[in-house]
Amino acid sequence: MSFAKRVTLRALCAVALLGLAPFAQAQQVFRVTAIPDESPTELARKAAPLVKYLEGKLGMKVEFTPVNDYAAAVEALVNKKVDLAWFGGFTFVQANARSGGKALPLVQRVEDEKFKSVFITTDPKINNLADLKGKDLSFGSQSSTSGHLMPRSFLLAAGVNPDKDLHRVAFSGAHDATIAAVASGKVQAGALNISVWEKFVGEGKVDTAKVRVFYTTPPYFDYNWTVHAEMPAALREKLTAALLGLDRNTPEGKEILELQRATRFVPTKPENYQGIEAAARNAGLI
Repeated sequence: MSFAKRVTLRALCAVALLGLAPFAQAQQVFRVTAIPDESPTELARKAAPLVKYLEGKLGMKVEFTPVNDYAAAVEALVNKKVDLAWFGGFTFVQANARSGGKALPLVQRVEDEKFKSVFITTDPKINNLADLKGKDLSFGSQSSTSGHLMPRSFLLAAGVNPDKDLHRVAFSGAHDATIAAVASGKVQAGALNISVWEKFVGEGKVDTAKVRVFYTTPPYFDYNWTVHAEMPAALREKLTAALLGLDRNTPEGKEILELQRATRFVPTKPENYQGIEAAARNAGLI
């Protein structure tokens, strides 16, 4: 092949590669996951409009990647199988420990600055935490902040050791499942996050004449959107701006924020979850 032909061929290849660059960029997929604290169908419903919104803001394809349990959500972020994860405070602490400090919380809901758990029952004889002694209690997932860690912490503070003082401890796996377990009589009491409880009450999905809250915990920091610290800074900044820019005064923002049960998102930082980490260590969970 002559020198001229070789130069021409190289030029054509370069043009072809340049032409493919936008296509390759268009094929990038930004993956989002969330701890399965509610049913899979509910998680998918909540994620759909957020996925569409992020695609527009990030300029790339965005996919929601469901996981089977809380531990899988942690491992997915730690191993960079997903780009963005919706964690509870405890799963953030776990991810940060597993990644050697590489989990970076970006934003949380205003509501997560003073989040609470509720204890519910159908038993008229249960009116405070001490009354749970000798009874059956359901937590949510073992890795849930609001469905296990913090309720356990407040039980211990009240002088009730779940592993010694209760008749039986169960784990439903999710907040909505805890409500169902209490309502059906499988357990005499349950602990779950106040947001899911209020949603069920508001939607008429629970008979409050039968199931009632008998204890509400003091506030603590909880959920956040977390990324791996090795995410490129430009992408991280664009993502943060997109989440902080959600506005309830726009139809799109209103839909997303209502599904996320949020007034708005605000910046957060790892230091906010030091209390969660201390509670986990005190309860022997990490």
